[in-house]
Amino acid sequence: MNDYSIRTVRSGDRSQWDKLYAGYAAFYGVDQSSDMRDIVWSWLHDDLKETCGLVAESNDGKLIGIAHFRPFARPLSATTGCFLDDLFVLPDARGAKVADALINRIREIAAEKGWSMVRWITADNNYRARAVYDRLAVKTNWVTYDIKIE
Repeated sequence: MNDYSIRTVRSGDRSQWDKLYAGYAAFYGVDQSSDMRDIVWSWLHDDLKETCGLVAESNDGKLIGIAHFRPFARPLSATTGCFLDDLFVLPDARGAKVADALINRIREIAAEKGWSMVRWITADNNYRARAVYDRLAVKTNWVTYDIKIE
Protein backbone atom coordinates (compact mmCIF):
# COMPACT_ATOMS: atom_id res chain seq x y z
CA MET A 1 0.00 0.00 0.00
CA ASN A 2 1.25 3.49 -0.87
CA ASP A 3 1.77 6.18 1.73
CA TYR A 4 0.43 8.74 -0.75
CA SER A 5 -2.46 9.38 -3.11
CA ILE A 6 -2.78 11.09 -6.49
CA ARG A 7 -5.38 13.80 -6.98
CA THR A 8 -6.16 16.98 -8.92
CA VAL A 9 -4.41 20.10 -7.72
CA ARG A 10 -6.61 22.29 -5.46
CA SER A 11 -6.52 26.00 -4.65
CA GLY A 12 -5.32 25.27 -1.11
CA ASP A 13 -2.20 23.55 -2.52
CA ARG A 14 -0.62 26.80 -3.67
CA SER A 15 2.25 27.19 -1.19
CA GLN A 16 3.33 23.54 -1.39
CA TRP A 17 2.88 23.44 -5.18
CA ASP A 18 4.96 26.61 -5.47
CA LYS A 19 7.89 24.99 -3.67
CA LEU A 20 7.65 21.86 -5.79
CA TYR A 21 7.46 23.79 -9.06
CA ALA A 22 10.38 25.99 -8.03
CA GLY A 23 12.31 22.78 -7.26
CA TYR A 24 11.47 21.44 -10.71
CA ALA A 25 12.73 24.64 -12.37
CA ALA A 26 15.90 24.52 -10.28
CA PHE A 27 16.50 20.87 -11.23
CA TYR A 28 16.53 21.88 -14.90
CA GLY A 29 18.50 25.07 -14.25
CA VAL A 30 15.64 27.29 -15.44
CA ASP A 31 15.34 30.79 -14.03
CA GLN A 32 11.77 31.06 -12.87
CA SER A 33 10.19 33.92 -11.00
CA SER A 34 7.21 33.91 -8.66
CA ASP A 35 5.36 35.88 -11.38
CA MET A 36 5.95 33.00 -13.80
CA ARG A 37 4.62 30.51 -11.24
CA ASP A 38 1.59 32.79 -10.73
CA ILE A 39 0.80 32.43 -14.42
CA VAL A 40 1.11 28.65 -14.43
CA TRP A 41 -0.94 28.42 -11.23
CA SER A 42 -3.70 30.48 -12.88
CA TRP A 43 -3.68 28.13 -15.88
CA LEU A 44 -4.25 25.14 -13.60
CA HIS A 45 -7.47 26.72 -12.32
CA ASP A 46 -8.81 28.24 -15.54
CA ASP A 47 -11.25 26.07 -17.49
CA LEU A 48 -10.38 28.05 -20.64
CA LYS A 49 -6.74 26.92 -20.45
CA GLU A 50 -5.67 23.43 -21.43
CA THR A 51 -3.10 22.84 -18.70
CA CYS A 52 -4.18 20.40 -15.96
CA GLY A 53 -2.39 19.52 -12.75
CA LEU A 54 -2.07 16.54 -10.47
CA VAL A 55 -0.34 16.25 -7.12
CA ALA A 56 0.93 13.35 -5.09
CA GLU A 57 -0.06 13.86 -1.47
CA SER A 58 1.42 11.89 1.41
CA ASN A 59 -0.88 10.52 4.08
CA ASP A 60 0.15 13.40 6.37
CA GLY A 61 -1.00 16.02 3.81
CA LYS A 62 2.41 16.95 2.41
CA LEU A 63 2.66 17.33 -1.36
CA ILE A 64 5.52 15.18 -2.61
CA GLY A 65 5.05 15.38 -6.39
CA ILE A 66 3.42 17.34 -9.18
CA ALA A 67 2.53 16.72 -12.81
CA HIS A 68 1.19 19.13 -15.44
CA PHE A 69 -0.32 17.88 -18.67
CA ARG A 70 -2.52 19.02 -21.56
CA PRO A 71 -4.14 17.75 -24.73
CA PHE A 72 -2.50 18.36 -28.10
CA ALA A 73 -3.69 17.81 -31.65
CA ARG A 74 -2.11 14.99 -33.66
CA PRO A 75 -3.13 15.84 -37.24
CA LEU A 76 -1.30 12.94 -38.91
CA SER A 77 -3.34 10.43 -36.92
CA ALA A 78 -6.42 12.68 -36.62
CA THR A 79 -6.40 12.18 -32.85
CA THR A 80 -5.77 14.12 -29.68
CA GLY A 81 -2.79 13.17 -27.57
CA CYS A 82 -1.76 14.11 -24.05
CA PHE A 83 1.48 15.97 -23.43
CA LEU A 84 3.07 15.63 -20.01
CA ASP A 85 4.83 18.98 -19.59
CA ASP A 86 6.19 18.80 -16.04
CA LEU A 87 6.83 15.98 -13.60
CA PHE A 88 8.65 16.44 -10.32
CA VAL A 89 8.95 14.37 -7.16
CA LEU A 90 10.70 15.56 -4.01
CA PRO A 91 14.12 13.92 -3.69
CA ASP A 92 13.25 12.24 -0.39
CA ALA A 93 10.13 10.68 -1.97
CA ARG A 94 11.93 9.22 -4.98
CA GLY A 95 12.04 5.45 -5.16
CA ALA A 96 8.47 5.12 -3.80
CA LYS A 97 7.01 4.96 -7.34
CA VAL A 98 5.40 8.41 -7.02
CA ALA A 99 6.37 9.26 -10.61
CA ASP A 100 4.87 5.95 -11.76
CA ALA A 101 1.62 6.75 -9.97
CA LEU A 102 1.41 10.26 -11.45
CA ILE A 103 2.09 8.98 -14.97
CA ASN A 104 -0.37 6.10 -14.56
CA ARG A 105 -3.09 8.52 -13.40
CA ILE A 106 -2.41 10.66 -16.47
CA ARG A 107 -2.67 7.51 -18.60
CA GLU A 108 -6.07 6.79 -17.01
CA ILE A 109 -7.27 10.35 -17.67
CA ALA A 110 -6.08 10.10 -21.28
CA ALA A 111 -8.03 6.87 -21.71
CA GLU A 112 -11.15 8.41 -20.13
CA LYS A 113 -10.94 11.34 -22.55
CA GLY A 114 -10.29 9.15 -25.58
CA TRP A 115 -6.82 10.58 -26.18
CA SER A 116 -4.57 8.41 -28.30
CA MET A 117 -1.30 8.61 -26.34
CA VAL A 118 0.69 10.26 -23.57
CA ARG A 119 3.97 11.87 -24.65
CA TRP A 120 6.75 13.68 -22.82
CA ILE A 121 10.38 14.69 -23.16
CA THR A 122 13.21 14.74 -20.66
CA ALA A 123 16.83 15.76 -20.55
CA ASP A 124 19.23 13.19 -21.97
CA ASN A 125 21.20 13.15 -18.70
CA ASN A 126 18.13 12.71 -16.46
CA TYR A 127 19.13 9.10 -15.85
CA ARG A 128 17.08 8.37 -12.75
CA ALA A 129 13.86 9.59 -14.34
CA ARG A 130 14.70 7.84 -17.59
CA ALA A 131 14.91 4.53 -15.72
CA VAL A 132 11.29 5.09 -14.64
CA TYR A 133 10.24 6.19 -18.11
CA ASP A 134 11.90 3.17 -19.73
CA ARG A 135 9.78 0.96 -17.48
CA LEU A 136 6.51 2.75 -18.31
CA ALA A 137 6.81 3.82 -21.93
CA VAL A 138 8.61 3.34 -25.22
CA LYS A 139 11.49 5.69 -26.02
CA THR A 140 10.97 7.07 -29.52
CA ASN A 141 13.52 7.82 -32.22
CA TRP A 142 12.41 11.46 -32.55
CA VAL A 143 14.85 14.28 -31.98
CA THR A 144 13.42 17.54 -30.62
CA TYR A 145 14.28 21.00 -32.00
CA ASP A 146 13.31 24.42 -30.65
CA ILE A 147 13.02 27.83 -32.25
CA LYS A 148 12.96 30.54 -29.62
CA ILE A 149 10.59 33.38 -30.39
CA GLU A 150 11.94 36.65 -29.02
